[in-house]
Amino acid sequence: MTTLPPRAGRRCHNAVNPLHSTVYFSPDFTEEMAALGVTDSGAAYFAGRAAAMGAVGPGVVTASFYNFNHELVARHLPAVWETATPAAVLAARLRAADATLRRLLGDAVESDEMREAARLALRAAEACTRHARPLYAAHADLPVPEAPHLAYWHAATLLREHRGDAHLVALLSAGLDPLEALVSHTATGKGMAPRWILATRGWRRADWDAAAGRLRGRGLLDERGELTEAGSALRAGLEDHTDRLDAAPYEHLGAAGVERLTELARGFLGAAVAAGAFPQDVVGKG
Repeated sequence: MTTLPPRAGRRCHNAVNPLHSTVYFSPDFTEEMAALGVTDSGAAYFAGRAAAMGAVGPGVVTASFYNFNHELVARHLPAVWETATPAAVLAARLRAADATLRRLLGDAVESDEMREAARLALRAAEACTRHARPLYAAHADLPVPEAPHLAYWHAATLLREHRGDAHLVALLSAGLDPLEALVSHTATGKGMAPRWILATRGWRRADWDAAAGRLRGRGLLDERGELTEAGSALRAGLEDHTDRLDAAPYEHLGAAGVERLTELARGFLGAAVAAGAFPQDVVGKG
């Protein structure tokens, strides 16, 4: 039986996760990867997020990232490892995280609040489990950085990938293929805008329209591209399923710790967003 308020773990994840993601939108990451010779943004992203798994091929990345077109992944992998080794990419990513967080958060990276957040997030991550979670498991084998803001970023990475791996199980259980998952998520108003997905995930507009058609055929999407009652119920069920699979870290931290980590994370996230961490039009239905 849970000891936490309803959806407390999800709220904490939603506050902690985005600070991890800032790195992939950051010019610091672009510059660090370019210095290694990786100048294509897609290749940089695939390498940056997959490097913890080693010099993997496109099949592993397509499987563990889930919502990218395999043809796009295969365009960059395994070729990117001929330009930069996984170890070099991981070092570059950590340098980028350092520069990004210092730029976005300023003096907060050296604060008592950051040290507390790192301690709480790492404590939560102690209860994460490796089985059936390839991206989490790979990152769990990496050392924890010493600097508090990087330790917090590392812990955010662990918590992000732990929930993300679990979410893929929920998507498969719901019978949603990669693009159906993206289309239905966008229809909630919380997902990436279609133009961002089409520009970064390797899908064509015809692929998007076909996925929407399949969702309409299942009664999950209406003719306006909005979720039906059944579609809304399915998306809500997906998140509930993911919550159950991702409960352990937050149960381990406890209600007071989860509440405090959520509070701290929201403060850091608010400052990062105000400093321009994310493109303004990345989310929506446009």
